[in-house]
Amino acid sequence: MGAQKSILAGNAKIDFNVDFTHKLCAAFMFNPFRNSGSPLSLVVGSLCIKHPNLFGKNEKLDVLWDKGLCDSNVLITCRKTRPEWLSQQTFVIQHSISPEIGIHGIPVDNYSRTGSGDVNLCRFSAGVDLSEPASSNWSSKTSIKFEHVRPINDDGRSISRDLHGFPVTCSGSCHDSMVVLKQESRFAKANDHSFTRFSLKIEQGIPILSKWLIFNRLNFVASKGIRLGPAFFLSSLTGGSIVGDIAPYQAFSIGGHGSVRGYGEGAVGSGRSCLVANSELTLPLNQMLDGAVFLDCGSDLGSGRLVPGNPALRHGKPGSGIGFGYGLRFKSQLGHFQVDYAVNAFQQRILYFGFSNLASG
Repeated sequence: MGAQKSILAGNAKIDFNVDFTHKLCAAFMFNPFRNSGSPLSLVVGSLCIKHPNLFGKNEKLDVLWDKGLCDSNVLITCRKTRPEWLSQQTFVIQHSISPEIGIHGIPVDNYSRTGSGDVNLCRFSAGVDLSEPASSNWSSKTSIKFEHVRPINDDGRSISRDLHGFPVTCSGSCHDSMVVLKQESRFAKANDHSFTRFSLKIEQGIPILSKWLIFNRLNFVASKGIRLGPAFFLSSLTGGSIVGDIAPYQAFSIGGHGSVRGYGEGAVGSGRSCLVANSELTLPLNQMLDGAVFLDCGSDLGSGRLVPGNPALRHGKPGSGIGFGYGLRFKSQLGHFQVDYAVNAFQQRILYFGFSNLASG
């Protein structure tokens, strides 16, 4: 139950995508995350506005607003079209609100689900992205942004401590501020029988003011896919570490559909470091349907105790976990539908559903 619509307003294109179903079903089946009497609280969807020539000099403006059940995101980008051999410069402003379930969520049902921890993050950032011209199989992007992070509870009020009285910011106040210099490098190589991908992201907090965070955070993802006759085997390794100042929300969260399946979001652990390995074998059942078996495992490498307040220990997270199971992959012209049935180390079972590569209306 929803609607999609695209309209033209002068040179601008406006895309609407509004969906009432998710919110209404959740309202009848579960307790709401936060009480709100506003009619807009029933709306789940997105609004996209594009202008191809904002100031008459090929400046492209994109405004994207996404609203979920208990989160929202506004992203504004402005870039000037340049030749491919020159660096592409983009000005970015972003404001988001999202529940911090991965760190402060409470695992339940043998770690298969994660309940709300009454901590949400209100983030504002503004800065510049500089994308370098692609060279062979490599591409890179450099950005520098100011970030302001303000934790709030489920009622929308600013907080400095969680339900157990431990700080939720690095500064100990109701907000953290920082300037972050980020460097991202990506490698991709593919042929008819295999592909290789690698990405490396390094973030450096610059202490322009004495109370601003100074840290170095590294994160990498390496993946390899190989065709084995009609089957396809995919493996990936994800890891990271952070040194220097750290707020609990900066810790690496382990567990969930994009990490170790069979666990709720962040239910395995949260630490200064992490390592997650995923492997999956898919076999075509017919032209539109594939079957899959998978094995995931992850660990915080014993670094959970190094996160301020040690939220992983207080919530009883094991620090390491393994999940395995099977699933189906349905391919159609509208997109890809995925369902996974996973079992964790505590013999708890969980079912995941997902959509990807959906064509926009």
